[in-house]
Parts: sequence; C-alpha cells; structure tokens
Amino acid sequence: FCFGVKNAIAETLKTIEENKQKKVYTYGPLIHNKQVTEELREKGVIEIENLAEDMDTDSLVVIRSHGAPKKIFEDIISKGLKYVNCTCPFVSRIHRIVEEKYNAGYKIMIAGDKDHPEVIGINGWCNNEAIILDDEKMVDKLTYYDKICLVAQTTISKNLWHRIKERVKDKFKNTEIFDTICSATENRQKSVADLAEKVDAMIIIGGFNSSNTLKLYEISKNICPKTYHIETAEDLLKENLMKAETIGIAAGASTPDWIIKEVIEKMQDFSNENIMEEYEKSFKSLHPGETVKGIVLSLNDEEVIVNIGYKADGIVKKEDLSWDMDLKISD
Repeated sequence: FCFGVKNAIAETLKTIEENKQKKVYTYGPLIHNKQVTEELREKGVIEIENLAEDMDTDSLVVIRSHGAPKKIFEDIISKGLKYVNCTCPFVSRIHRIVEEKYNAGYKIMIAGDKDHPEVIGINGWCNNEAIILDDEKMVDKLTYYDKICLVAQTTISKNLWHRIKERVKDKFKNTEIFDTICSATENRQKSVADLAEKVDAMIIIGGFNSSNTLKLYEISKNICPKTYHIETAEDLLKENLMKAETIGIAAGASTPDWIIKEVIEKMQDFSNENIMEEYEKSFKSLHPGETVKGIVLSLNDEEVIVNIGYKADGIVKKEDLSWDMDLKISD
C-alpha cells in the first residue's frame, strides 16, 4: 500500500474496533480494491453512496482515501453525524489549493478523469465549477480566462500531465500550476517503466477499477507488449509466462501485500527458483530503536512522508518532531 491507503485502512479498522456498538459507514468504497472492501464488509462496514435520512446520529461515516466534496462534510455535520476523515494527505492538499484559489477568483482546471471519485471530490471544493481536462486537445476549445489555477489528479500519468500543463501554459497568460501528482504514484510509474524495459513479460497486480493500477498497466504495455493486468492469483495464466525468461512484477497503490504474495506463490509453482525468498529480500527489515536513513517524499502542515526502503513509506507526525505546536514542518 501507499501511505494514504495504508492510513485509510488502519483508521477504518481502528474505528470499527473502538465503536463496536455503532454503525460504521464508508462514503463510497474505501479504496479501489474489491478484496479489501469485501473484507471490511465482513467486519460490519456499510458502504453508502449518499447520506440517508434515517441514519442514527451516533453513526460514523468514514471519508475514503479519495476524499469527498466539501458539501458531504457539511451534510454529515448538519445531520448530527460524526465522520472520520481518511482523505489521503496529497488529496487534502489539492482541496486546500482549489478552495483558496477559487475564492481568489481563479478559474479552476483539473487534469484527470471526470468520473473518478478523487476528481469529483476536488471539484466539490470549488462549487463544482472546475473544468476537467483528460486530454490536452480539450484546452484548444476553451474560452479565455484571466486567471487560471491548474491541478492534477494524484494518479494521472506523468506524460499526460506534462502535455496538458504545457498546452494550458501556452494558451493562458496568468496561470498558476500545481504539480499535485502523488510522489508515490510518480515513483511507482517510473519504476514500472524502468522494469518493463528489462523483462520479457510484466504482471501488474491491482483492482480492475483502480486508476493508478490501470496507469501502471498502460505504461508497461507501451514498453513491454506482454504485460498482463491481474486482480488476484486466480487471474494468473501459466501459458502467458511460459516463454518468458525474465518476468517483472508490480502492484498498484491499493493492492494488499497478501494478494501480491499469493501471486508470487502461484508463480513459484511455475518455476524452480525461490521467488518468494527474493521478494522478501528486496525489502529492508526494521527493528524498534534502529537508526535508519530515508528520503523525504513530501510534507504538509501535519506530517512528513519518508521512504526508508521498507514495504511502506514512513509517516513522521508533527508532535514527533517537536513540542512546539507552532513549528512549521517546512522549517
């Protein structure tokens, strides 16, 4: 998992555990992974697409990692309900940018998929008045605006974002551009592109409705024609891999570790090599109290995201850095 998804699942499980006598809802699927959402359903989580009038006032609504429009938060409060905000920090940052620039008179443009819940949520922070761009050619058909604010869906491909960004810069003079692609997404896309060049076949593991997984598949397929998108080990076909000497494996940000391991275990049956052992060796093992070096991927007002070569990125909270709550993390 990327840290946003990991945090959303951890917070939801914690909410279930601490509120056993209350109903827990998620506003839409928590993440785009059918196996995870089914597991949560078995634990009693109820998935909803809108707020019903007859919901108990002691119910809890979990806002998914993709975020939600501002009005949803307002409606939850007006109905006397409580919510647990599991919006990915990267997405929350886009909400703040869009709201601030919209109030300052900018025309908001979002590079992304108009039907994706993240984009729908972002648009909800500028009164649903944003222009959604999923192709650079759309820019040519736009009327002129004095002030433009352009942001990106966090999981958009880097190439598409670059094409849209350049076309917007060419057409509009006064443009503020915020590269809001998630660094974990960007790093994953680059790694997949690098790996696809070195192998005979690629397996991309992740939900068939997962935007970031589909982007990985497209990137890999363009480089390595024998790229296969699977959701679970059951989708893995031996005949697709028989002639491949080297096989690359990648997974979307919402693919749980156990599904990846099941795929590797099934591949084990096709091979004499100990693939699982190689998989485990590719990650660092960590111990409490150990001092490690890492790379800061991103930061916001409340936390720093650090890559330490582990299976997931680390999150350093503001209160873990200083007693001074007025401290700016950027300092």
